[in-house]
Amino acid sequence: MTAHASASRTARQRARAELTREIKDEARRQVAAHGAQGLSLRAVARELGMVSSALYRYFPSRDDLLTALIIDAYDALGEAAEAASAPPADLGGRWRAVCAAIRDWALAHPHEYALIYGSPVPGYHAPAATVAPAGRVAGVIGGVLAQAWPVRAAGDDRAAARLADDRLSQPLAAQAELVAQAIAPGVPAEVIARALIAWTQLFGMVSFELFGQFVGSADPADAFFGYAVDQMADYVGLPR
Repeated sequence: MTAHASASRTARQRARAELTREIKDEARRQVAAHGAQGLSLRAVARELGMVSSALYRYFPSRDDLLTALIIDAYDALGEAAEAASAPPADLGGRWRAVCAAIRDWALAHPHEYALIYGSPVPGYHAPAATVAPAGRVAGVIGGVLAQAWPVRAAGDDRAAARLADDRLSQPLAAQAELVAQAIAPGVPAEVIARALIAWTQLFGMVSFELFGQFVGSADPADAFFGYAVDQMADYVGLPR
């Protein structure tokens, strides 16, 4: 390939990437204004001054565009959690930092949060391409547990006693083992079951705050959120 042809190809690639970004930005504006169910390729094309047939070369269907937005949202949240988990030594501090980063991202991007953790979009079925991005936050939390558990188990008789009291049913134990294999190898199923409870508590709190369910009780939610995060850390066996 000649230098001229290579430069032309690079320019086309840049132009395509830029237009793809503009399409997704406009789609996010529509989702914010009308909800995910109101997303329309024709409306996106109209706002960008494009003909619909041109936009279809980038996203063949509404569901393809919706999938792109969902993957972007999961990746952005995953990046925020991964960045917050960077300091390796203070495991309790990492837990609190990750929880705070998830909350901060959600409050700063409420419509994108609703897109991935809100009501399902009627008629939309998420493809396999969304699975890995959706698992990034779970991977961060699993990494903290995987690093913390050997330390806690080796020097804390209370941890063993607490696990002895957690008698999991066979179906739940099997589910927890699969989760452990995916995000926290070596962590007992009983700890994983507790982590799943903490996981739903975390996102339940974020959703309650984001959708106005704490008004009249724990609003603003800062103090309650911090207290609950510490309680969840104790529950899964992380140091304060």
